[in-house]
Amino acid sequence: MEEGYVLQERRQSKNVTHVEVLQVDSSRDLPLDVASMDLVKRRLKQRHIQICKSPNVLPLNLFDHFPKIAGTLGTGLFLGTGGAIHTAGPLGALIAFALVGSVAYSSLCSLGEMTSLAPISGSFPHFASRWVDPALGFAVGWNYFLTNAFYVPVEISGAQILISMWDSHHAAVYTVVICIVICATNIFGVIYFGETEFAFSILKLITIIGLIIVGLVIDLGGAPNHQRLGFQYWSNPGVFAGPGLEPRYPALNNFLGILSVITQAAFAYQGMEIVAVAASETQNPRRNIAKAIRRVFYRILIFYILGVFIAGLIVPSNNPQLLEGTGIFAKSPFVIAMQISGIRVLPTVVNAGFITSAFSAGNSFLFCSSRILYGLALRKQAPRFLTICTRKGVPIVAVLCSSVFAFLSLMSISSGAETVFNWFQHLSVMGGFFGWLSINLTYIFFYRGLQYQGIDRQKLHYYNPLQPWLSIWGMTWCILFILINGFTVFWDFEASYFLTSYINIPLFFGLFLFWKVTRGTVIWKTDDMDFITGIPSCEETERPEIPPKGFWQHVAAVLF
Repeated sequence: MEEGYVLQERRQSKNVTHVEVLQVDSSRDLPLDVASMDLVKRRLKQRHIQICKSPNVLPLNLFDHFPKIAGTLGTGLFLGTGGAIHTAGPLGALIAFALVGSVAYSSLCSLGEMTSLAPISGSFPHFASRWVDPALGFAVGWNYFLTNAFYVPVEISGAQILISMWDSHHAAVYTVVICIVICATNIFGVIYFGETEFAFSILKLITIIGLIIVGLVIDLGGAPNHQRLGFQYWSNPGVFAGPGLEPRYPALNNFLGILSVITQAAFAYQGMEIVAVAASETQNPRRNIAKAIRRVFYRILIFYILGVFIAGLIVPSNNPQLLEGTGIFAKSPFVIAMQISGIRVLPTVVNAGFITSAFSAGNSFLFCSSRILYGLALRKQAPRFLTICTRKGVPIVAVLCSSVFAFLSLMSISSGAETVFNWFQHLSVMGGFFGWLSINLTYIFFYRGLQYQGIDRQKLHYYNPLQPWLSIWGMTWCILFILINGFTVFWDFEASYFLTSYINIPLFFGLFLFWKVTRGTVIWKTDDMDFITGIPSCEETERPEIPPKGFWQHVAAVLF
């Protein structure tokens, strides 16, 4: 493999450091020694990445008197369950969430194994560049940056809408304040981001667990109305529903109902990749990320699958309140069940928790988008000035550029913004599918390269014995998800919905072809793949593990 070298130049001032490209594969114009150029610092601890790994965990759009735009905004697992249960039925929604959960899990396992070898800036776009094709890395990086950047204003607007339940006269002020706080949290340094996310994520987990417990209490007859529900809603109106596309063929209609809620399910799972994106800023990244990924399976089962299962027990799929909302999101079945069962105070209390959920999600998406942009700049696939970092290791220019998207949330104050944010949401979900697809595709190349070069992947801090079948499973379903996303438009064609559902396909391949044609890149051969250059050794990244002492330290070790 031919390698060229470009003089490394560091210009330091009082607050910032700028770094130029050091080591480049001359035939592909690809910087390989990213670690030597990387100025971010490892300040995130195990508890930060464990509990902050998924920004999409909580419900938002819950209450009666939301503006219509609220139906398209917010974060969360429970945000889309109302519409999902109405469209597919309780069992249909459960099947959709389980299927998409398996794809999310396969993608995270694939990414975790690659990150275990190379915990460096740029994450999976960098892996795609150095193990598949630099053109793929370019397309993946910009696609994923836009995916996360568009989510930031959506989450901020969701928080503003929830606050407006108490004060609807100062929406612009609240929106600007939230934007400034989120941007400041990312600008001040990764340790502030980690601590903020840890605190808010604790509240999110408490809220999730609390809603599941409340749902069980309601189902078993412990609510004020003392009505025991059991599985009665699975019998009437039934375990499946349908979108009404093929009413003459009930079985086909039920199947189409499951396909119709794939997008809702995908929205709930997106964001889990941050556990690996933050690898270059995580202490003991190989050991800590391995721990986090091993626990993802159980968290998917408890928070996602169990949450959807409970939601399907406490509200019938034909409840008219499930239709309240706009776009793919409807009202939360948990709040509907609380209202039906006579619980009156809890929804207001829970609302405060949902505001922190929206803030936390926007915070996480801004962090992720800025780090992806920084990684693109390190690989010379974005302007070089984006590599500027503060002395604390914050990629300040990348953060500021990503922060600009946050102020798009001001559009939610004006009328007609609902359509624009529907576009943002659809673009982001499709971008997430392409991200998962690229992760699994890159892993297949990674797996072949390790085998060919005789590198034992079982010696990595994390490896999955089900590979490469997990990545093949995830890649296959991602292709299908991309093709069927928005399929309902063919029953009732609407140009704007068709465009937002499928524009990511030409956009992604356009980015790929642009870089491939202008740079003349080629696909890496197995004997050319570089698994050494620019990758820090275990001795450089891993500190000795300190065993827990006492009861509470052991509890923390299990949870975090």
